[in-house]
Amino acid sequence: MGFVYRSSITLCCKKLCVRFPYSVRAERKQWFRFSQRLMNVAGADSESRKNNGEINTVAVSNIRNFSIIAHVDHGKSTLADRLLEIAGVIDPVEGQTQVLDMLQVEKERGITVKAQTVSLSYKYKDHEYLLNLIDTPGHVDFSNEVSRSLAACQGVILLVDANQGVQAQTVANFYLAFCRELTIIPVMNKIDLKNANPDAVTEQLKTLFGINEKDVLRVSAKFGTGVKELIHAVIERVPPPKVDRKAPFRALIYDSWYDRYRGTIILMYIRDGSLKIGDEIQSVHTKKVYTVKSLGLLRPQEEQVPVLPALGQGWRLGFLGLLHLEVFSQRLEQEYGAQAVLTAPSVTYKAKIIGEKNIKHYGGEEILFSNPSHFPPTSIIAELQEPTVMGTIITPDTFIGSVISLCMERRGIQKTATNIDNNRVMMQFILPLNEIIVDFHDELKSVSSGYASFDYEDHGYVPSQLVKLTIMLNGVAVDELSTIVHISKAVSCGRKMCEKLKEIIPRQMIQIAIQACVGGKIVARETLKPYRKDVTAKLYGGDVTRRMKLLRRQAEGKKKMKMVANIGLPRETFIDVLKR
Repeated sequence: MGFVYRSSITLCCKKLCVRFPYSVRAERKQWFRFSQRLMNVAGADSESRKNNGEINTVAVSNIRNFSIIAHVDHGKSTLADRLLEIAGVIDPVEGQTQVLDMLQVEKERGITVKAQTVSLSYKYKDHEYLLNLIDTPGHVDFSNEVSRSLAACQGVILLVDANQGVQAQTVANFYLAFCRELTIIPVMNKIDLKNANPDAVTEQLKTLFGINEKDVLRVSAKFGTGVKELIHAVIERVPPPKVDRKAPFRALIYDSWYDRYRGTIILMYIRDGSLKIGDEIQSVHTKKVYTVKSLGLLRPQEEQVPVLPALGQGWRLGFLGLLHLEVFSQRLEQEYGAQAVLTAPSVTYKAKIIGEKNIKHYGGEEILFSNPSHFPPTSIIAELQEPTVMGTIITPDTFIGSVISLCMERRGIQKTATNIDNNRVMMQFILPLNEIIVDFHDELKSVSSGYASFDYEDHGYVPSQLVKLTIMLNGVAVDELSTIVHISKAVSCGRKMCEKLKEIIPRQMIQIAIQACVGGKIVARETLKPYRKDVTAKLYGGDVTRRMKLLRRQAEGKKKMKMVANIGLPRETFIDVLKR
C-alpha cells in the first residue's frame, strides 16, 4: 500500500497506519528501505508532498468512513475493485481481480478472511473527499472481523446478490450495523446475471428490514454499472465523523500486526485531536506509553503481510469455526513454514460442584472448562451446562424437510419459521454450540444443494447430560482425541470415531486396538491389522513344527514390539477424525 510518510504531517480524523519499532537500530535500517520503496511507488518526492498537502487540507465534513458488508460470495471484493478503479487508485487491468484479498490463502480459496482497509481520494461537485473503505469477510466464521470494522465506520454498503437474494449473513450483518446506528445503503449486485430477479430481492429487503424500494441501488460490480452512482450515494448519505480536532487525542485501534523489522503496526481510527510523528500516545488498557515513528494512509499497491506471533508449545487457541481454524493453519504454514498440530475443537462448559473440599479445591461452586482432560469426576458434579446458540437458516422451501431433519439430528429446537417470499423460508433454531462448530455448515450446504445459508449468535447456557468420550490406542488414552459429547450420542459418536481412525491411522508394524470409552466402559472398538511378513516363505517342505516355530517367534517379536512401540499419527488426524 502506498503509504504517505512525512515527518511534518499531521493527520486528523482519518484511518491511519502507525508504527512503533521494537529496536531503534532495526527500525532505522528498515525505515530507509521502506522509504526507498515508497518513493519508487510514488514516482517522485514532489508528488508525495503534493499528496500530503491534499490530505492535510481535507475537511472533516469531506471524510467518509464506511464498510462493505454482505453474505459470502455476493461480490464485495469485486465491488471494491471497481471503487478503486473509479477513484484512480488502480488501473483497470484485465485479469486484476480481488486486489484487496492480499493473503495467499484468500487467493487460493477465493474468499475474504481478513478485513482490509484502503483510503480513496475522490472529487465530487468540485470538492475533494477522503473515502476510507473497509472490505470485510462474508463467512460466518469471520464475523468478528466485521464487528470490529464497523466500530470505525459511520455507514455501510449492504450488498445483496440479485440472484441469491437475502441470506443468513446478510441478516446478521444488517443488525450489526443497525444496532450501531450506522447509515445503511442497500445495494443489489449482479443485476447483469441472466437469472437475476431484482424485484423479488427488493421485496425481501422490504419484508425483512423495512427498506424503501427507492433507496435500493442496483449495480453490476463486474461491469461497473451503477458503481459511480454508488460512490455519490456514499458521499451524500453517509455522515462525516463527529470529531473535534482541537480536543485531546483519542483513537480506536481496530486492527494491528507485527513486523519483525518495523515493529508493531496498528490501524487506528482517530476520534478526536491529531497525531504526528514524534508524539507519545498511551494505551487506555495497559497504560503503556509509545512513541509514534511513522504515519501513513493505506493504499492497495503496498504489500501488507499480517504477521502472527510464534506459538509456544501447547497453546490452546479458540476459533469461530472449522474454516477459521483451517485458514489459520494454512496461513501459519504458508507464511512461516510452521506445521501446527490441531486438536479437536471444543467449547466452554460449566459444571456445578458439590462437597466443601471439592469446592475449595476448584475455587468455587461453579467452574468453567473447555479441555476434556479437565472434565471433573462425575461423582462431584451436581449439574453440567453447555452453551447454546440461536441459529438463523435461510433456505428454499424445497429443502425445508432436510434442513429440519439436520437440525433435529444436532439436538436443535425450532423456534420460528418466516416466509421471506414465495420460494424461501427463514427458520430459527436453538442449537448446542458443540453440535455446529465442526461440520454443520458443510452438512447444511450438502442437504440444501448449496442454497441454504446459516448464521448464529450466543443464546446462553442450558443444563445438559454430558459425558467425556475417551479414545484409547492399545489401552493408552489419547487426550488430543478425547471429546465431550451428549450422553445420547456417546455410542454412535464413539463408533464413528473408531471407524474413522481405522481409515486415517496408517498401518504399522504392530496391531492397534482403537477403543472409545465412557466412564470406564468400552462403547466401541476397531482393530487395525499390522504389516505381516511371510516368515514361512523360505520353507519348501519338512516337519510342520519348523513352520510353527517361525510363526511363534514372529508373534513373540510382535508382542515385544507392542510393549515399546510408539504409534505415529499424522497431524491432520485430530481434525479429520471429526469430519463426517
